[in-house]
Amino acid sequence: MAQINVIGTNGGRTIDLDLPEVNKGVLHDVVTWQLASRRRGTASTKTRAQVSKTGKKMFSQKGTGNARHGDRSVPTFVGGGVAFGPKPRNYGYTLPRKVRQLGLAMALAARQQDGKLVAVDGFGIDGKTKNFVAWAKENGIDGTERVLIVTDDAQARVAARNIAWATVLPVAGLNAYDILRHERLVIDAVVLEPAQEGEEA
Repeated sequence: MAQINVIGTNGGRTIDLDLPEVNKGVLHDVVTWQLASRRRGTASTKTRAQVSKTGKKMFSQKGTGNARHGDRSVPTFVGGGVAFGPKPRNYGYTLPRKVRQLGLAMALAARQQDGKLVAVDGFGIDGKTKNFVAWAKENGIDGTERVLIVTDDAQARVAARNIAWATVLPVAGLNAYDILRHERLVIDAVVLEPAQEGEEA
């Protein structure tokens, strides 16, 4: 059972969170699934039926000393079609919901084990970047690490969005990949508290 201190204007309490043991295999599966879903899949090449070439036979079948050919669009010629080339496709695939939830919980556990998980209840700042930087310094965030800020506090999001070392996400956008690619996680305490009661984090 992990105990997470809550800071902020409404802080001063702890959250007891039952986090799973980190399994790198599960995290790998979840991150791979996320990245596959993000792929655009727009690569495309033309087949021999799609290139613009004449259909006239290039030269006589016999007597020229050349190999027999009848079409300029074949893949063996420069400017011809591509054989088995990429076409637009969707790289996404399904991953069981329980695995996705487990991966997210393990990503949170990884940051908690490193002491890099900060729960906030009320940032208490306006939308100015300098005020957010001051708040961060007061709470031990000096900008030497990449920080993921997950909050629905509109003022905090506006204040942090122009900071080079910070990435801002709404609570609905919380995901394992972004947690793992940042050294520190700052998150609304309300996101963690339902998990204390057995609900989904």
